[in-house]
Amino acid sequence: MADAKHLICESAALPEGGKAVRFDLPDADGSSSCFTVRFDGKVFAYVNRCPHRGTELDWDLGEVFDETGLYLICATHGAMFDPQTGLCISGPCQGARLQALPIEERDGAITIMHHAQS
Repeated sequence: MADAKHLICESAALPEGGKAVRFDLPDADGSSSCFTVRFDGKVFAYVNRCPHRGTELDWDLGEVFDETGLYLICATHGAMFDPQTGLCISGPCQGARLQALPIEERDGAITIMHHAQS
């Protein structure tokens, strides 16, 4: 298997503290639902799976921030996560983390590295 870059979106499609951009990433089981957000001027990407029960975070497609815009929140049971680290800071899975993904922003595009299936 070789590493490959996968375009997620153009930089302009990801506003600071706004809706997440969802994408699927190929994996051994087919694909995983993932998302990327911009927070404090930087982009972050995670597998869209709460460590508590494995449900997706967003209550509506791409809506992963709480009302303050400071934390990612799981719509199912209210777990709150630091958008920069994925660490659960409150809720039923406190101390656990979202699975971070290797993301990069360059030349007006947001890309992710993934293992190409052979």
